[in-house]
Amino acid sequence: MKYFTRQLILFLSLLQITISVAQTDSSKTNSPTTKAKEDRPLKFNLNEEGSHFFQVTFLNQSWVRLNESNPGTTVLGQAAPTTFDIGLRRTRIQMFGQVTDRAFVYFQFGMNNFNRLYQNEGSRKLAAFFHDAVGEYRITKGNQLKIGGGLTIANGLSRFSQPSIGTIMAMDVPVFAQATVDQTDLFSRKLSVYARGQVGKIDYRFSLSDPFPVQTNGLGGSSSPSVGRATFSQKMHYKQFQTYLMYQFWEHEGHLTPYMTGSSLGKKKVLNVAGGIIYQKNAMWLRPSVTDSVKFQDMLLWSVESYMDAPLNKEKGTALTAYIGYFKYDFGTNYVRIGAQMNPADATSSSAQVSKIASNGGNGFPMMGTGSIVYGQVGLLLPKDLLGDNHGALQPYLTVQHNKFHALNDPVNVFNGGINWLVNGHRAKLSVDYQNRPVFNQDQKVSGRRGAYTIQYQIFI
Repeated sequence: MKYFTRQLILFLSLLQITISVAQTDSSKTNSPTTKAKEDRPLKFNLNEEGSHFFQVTFLNQSWVRLNESNPGTTVLGQAAPTTFDIGLRRTRIQMFGQVTDRAFVYFQFGMNNFNRLYQNEGSRKLAAFFHDAVGEYRITKGNQLKIGGGLTIANGLSRFSQPSIGTIMAMDVPVFAQATVDQTDLFSRKLSVYARGQVGKIDYRFSLSDPFPVQTNGLGGSSSPSVGRATFSQKMHYKQFQTYLMYQFWEHEGHLTPYMTGSSLGKKKVLNVAGGIIYQKNAMWLRPSVTDSVKFQDMLLWSVESYMDAPLNKEKGTALTAYIGYFKYDFGTNYVRIGAQMNPADATSSSAQVSKIASNGGNGFPMMGTGSIVYGQVGLLLPKDLLGDNHGALQPYLTVQHNKFHALNDPVNVFNGGINWLVNGHRAKLSVDYQNRPVFNQDQKVSGRRGAYTIQYQIFI
């Protein structure tokens, strides 16, 4: 307890220092002499009219975090009831452009979850990779039909399966919506051909994807099916079909890239209802019992959701962002997967019997599984003059995740609450977040709860 108290004091001291620095900088970045220059994108016109262009953006999200560890957690062989770590949650470069009247190209390069324990093939230097590499052609004069192909996040299921990371409202996306992340995809991207567009109030996308074999994910694991619990199959190979349909009641959302905005900070008035689906034949395998032969099962994931993002009072600058979604996942019999964002721990002690504990070490909890998930978030952009002139705006938020998985005897309830200090919109944003998550014991029941405190500083230009 004393160790945790010292860590918490250190965390709060860093928060105070960060806020002081950000407040000092904000008085400079929002000055009348520099604002116009800051608002210009890093964009190169390819013709005199500017209709053909190439643009580059940069994103960096730095985390400072204090975490109450799951039982049995170790860091480099030492017991770690709490951890304090510094890392890069995301570092990205986007490069995209309308290179002809109809042709569009998009690339994204970067790295994720880079902390002191990161390694790729035994080296901390091999971290960055291409997330996206897509060529797209617009068939119609407007946005009614676009076709594209390459390594892309354009898919079905949900808006949070293809989120615009630089504009998310909460500290992090609900990773469960990227349902096969780093199993049969590349950080949620897949080799796909797709069609997408907007026809009237309907926004749609259809994708045919060629999933990666699970044995190439670099995470290791057994080469044979488990008994009584489905995992991704290492035999057979079928394509994946994805569909996402959205009805837009008010304004149309942006359509330049497949990525979907988290919060427009009152700049748009959006209300949508949507549904998505992902299907792959024989994606999973298992042995129902030790004496049974291998059984293959289909993967079927679907969701329905609603999203609102709208100004409340334009003069005061207030706005409301809200989301609710229901997800039904069928990964096969008793599938469950632990998710741990930028895990600060390297292992769970052998005495904890990892195979029987549903939380594992560090900050993990059962995130995806066969069953259902309800997820919601709400955030309020407070009046722009609350902090005085040139000091940005505040946006408190709350998220709730409720999972009911067949393999567990208790539901998984995860709560996040925090506040964004939008020093300069999403360009310079300081966020403070608290997460409360369950811990499961060997009987797959909740035996306690743990918390994590995180500060994030985002730069997005």
